[in-house]
Amino acid sequence: MNIRCLQCKGRHLCGRSFCPIQAKISAQKKVNIEAKQDYFGESPNVFVGHYGYPNLNVGFLNVEEYNNHDAPLLWSKEGYDINRIIDLRSQLINSQFKAEVKDARKSDKLIDMGKEIAMASEPVDVEINLEKVPHFNLNFGQETAPHGPSVKLKKAEITENPKIPNHVEKVVDDDIKATDGLNLLYDKGFDEQYLTKLLSVGTLGMQKDKKIVPTRWSITAVDDSLFKHLLESIKQYPEIDYSAYFGSHLGNYYLILMFPDAWSYELFETYVGSAEYEWPFSTDYEGCNGRKEYASNTAGGYYAARLAVAEKLAEKKRQGSCLCLRFITNEYWAPLGVWVVREAARNSMASKPLEFGSKELMLNYARHIVKRKFGYNLDNILGKSILLKQSKEQTKLMSFL
Repeated sequence: MNIRCLQCKGRHLCGRSFCPIQAKISAQKKVNIEAKQDYFGESPNVFVGHYGYPNLNVGFLNVEEYNNHDAPLLWSKEGYDINRIIDLRSQLINSQFKAEVKDARKSDKLIDMGKEIAMASEPVDVEINLEKVPHFNLNFGQETAPHGPSVKLKKAEITENPKIPNHVEKVVDDDIKATDGLNLLYDKGFDEQYLTKLLSVGTLGMQKDKKIVPTRWSITAVDDSLFKHLLESIKQYPEIDYSAYFGSHLGNYYLILMFPDAWSYELFETYVGSAEYEWPFSTDYEGCNGRKEYASNTAGGYYAARLAVAEKLAEKKRQGSCLCLRFITNEYWAPLGVWVVREAARNSMASKPLEFGSKELMLNYARHIVKRKFGYNLDNILGKSILLKQSKEQTKLMSFL
């Protein structure tokens, strides 16, 4: 059944057969009816805002009865749709208190609680007392998963002994750099969602350097650190064949083209909501020596997709040059966080690749599939690619040797 579109007065100018605003209202009603000021619940995560740095809002994300409210990898594996994810996330109360970034080095009751919640392998039982009854306020962001109302915390207690893995306790207690801690735990099988929690609440790093990190920053920092860790090995592997991977998640489609060359990476992000327009794109690039500046055009998506590519190259024991093309459709009608990008790129890299005998054959295939799937002229992008331009120049140089 179609819901009348409130945003464009029923005319569906956005190209959707339902209204995102209406979906948000449905979640709002549920939260406002069930919200309580004081309750026993479960806390799976901690959210650290970035406004006001270095004085930040730190919040325990909690819900009375946990049911995969904070499980992006499971959502992806089991195919949760956007409505279901929003319904779950809107129930998470963000119970906030103020902290300064260096408070991670002190003994502070609420900070210590946050560390235990982050380190725990399962959601932690908590008793929450808020200053007022939560009122619906669903916060959306491109980098972080949405959550429900943010309310000032009056009092909080952990009512059980959190289950903390031995490997994590050892790394947290050791006086080692945060990047070394991340890499050690990643090699032990801890995923990036868990590692982001550890970094954000200041559990990792040399004791004199530990600090609280805004969640959106820690997500990118973890993606970047794990990628660099993988790249050390990738650069030692033989070159990959011309290969094309295609996959998607929640309306985010990735066509990933691999070229037999030394590592380099270029991302193009394009909205293809309507074939009637030639939509603009955003892009960032790095050569074999990486990049020193933040990828400001494509932001967190750059690092998330890059990690997905590196994971597959490490698994295949190959290296290559990667042209990564993201196409965002109307199916992705609400931002759910950069995890969607990472999972979409992983789905692409998990697909069976098509292999080609030459660069020209692979690019012709790419033009065809993009035109057929999205009605988009891929030459708009290919003509602006630094990676392809440098590939041509390198070929010319090699012909003289």
